[in-house]
Amino acid sequence: MAALARPLNGRVIGGVCAALARRFGISAWTMRLIFLVSCLLPGPQFLLYLGLWIFLPAEKGASTTAW
Repeated sequence: MAALARPLNGRVIGGVCAALARRFGISAWTMRLIFLVSCLLPGPQFLLYLGLWIFLPAEKGASTTAW
């Protein structure tokens, strides 16, 4: 399995769903859909996403600017 890191390519917002999709071997869009559906349930999904965005390292060679 690949190491958990936010990829350079395939990001939509922070790359968290793309990183998790790569880790579990599924499509990034499938992971995004799972995340969106899970937001309909009670729980800290959005806070978990923000925490992963902050603490997951970016892939090597990533620039530090978002735009």
